[in-house]
Amino acid sequence: MLKKILLGLVAVIALILIVAAFQPNQFSVQRSLVIAAPPAVLFDQVNDHRKFAVWNPWMKLDPNVKTAYSGPATGVGSVASWQGNREVGAGSATIIESKPGELVRQRMDWKEPMEGASTVDFIFKPEGAGTLVTWHMYGPNSFVGKVMCLFMSMDKMVGGQFEVGLANLKAIAEGGAKK
Repeated sequence: MLKKILLGLVAVIALILIVAAFQPNQFSVQRSLVIAAPPAVLFDQVNDHRKFAVWNPWMKLDPNVKTAYSGPATGVGSVASWQGNREVGAGSATIIESKPGELVRQRMDWKEPMEGASTVDFIFKPEGAGTLVTWHMYGPNSFVGKVMCLFMSMDKMVGGQFEVGLANLKAIAEGGAKK
């Protein structure tokens, strides 16, 4: 009986590993929202880590998160590092590309809860009287990441927070635009 249970367990683990091997090598999560503000106003909110921290939904998950800033105050080379609870984890975000009113690209280096790297783009495109803001995170999907994605959806884990963040940015930008 024990032998059958062990063989069944080995078969389940093997099946999980085989299915994981065929998962995509890249992950991608994105959300967009039209905000009634010019691209320059929105760009300014993302190109400065200190301003970003005000509307970043992850910062609200841990009121005791420790954040440090280094490099220039804004733009390429600007770095924000954080150490927080299990929901926030630890890591850093470095602005690696900055095109005024168009794009802010960040390299995200995750240390906790698991190590990894990804790229985050904030893209600003004029749309009608406002701006379409797209928050897009993408990167390589390691084998461990592929296994994890069998049990939890990266889109569901991160996408909802992107929606909250974009709504927070909208409230700040549109509130500022009305003043």
